[in-house]
Amino acid sequence: MAEEAGDKELEYLRAKKMLELRRKIAAAEKPKPKEVSNRDILVSKLRDRGLEVLETAEKYYPEKTALIIEKLAEALKNGSITGPISGGELYWLFRQLGMPLNI
Repeated sequence: MAEEAGDKELEYLRAKKMLELRRKIAAAEKPKPKEVSNRDILVSKLRDRGLEVLETAEKYYPEKTALIIEKLAEALKNGSITGPISGGELYWLFRQLGMPLNI
């Protein structure tokens, strides 16, 4: 009878350990949330021809456009800019910053 109690206890400990291992494996297999880039944040808020304007700006002014994307994404994150950004608004912004675009 003492052997049966020991066997049951051993079986219980094995099952407990297996459960812990399964949880660790499941936690390791869960996909980690992908960090959203500043460009993705901005693109998600563009409408009309906004993406076309952005891509054209990136083509002609890659370094300056990267800074503008960063600042616009920051403003979108903190709520300074709400709502969508139209292609015309984005085009106007680039022109005001001395970056004329041929679209």
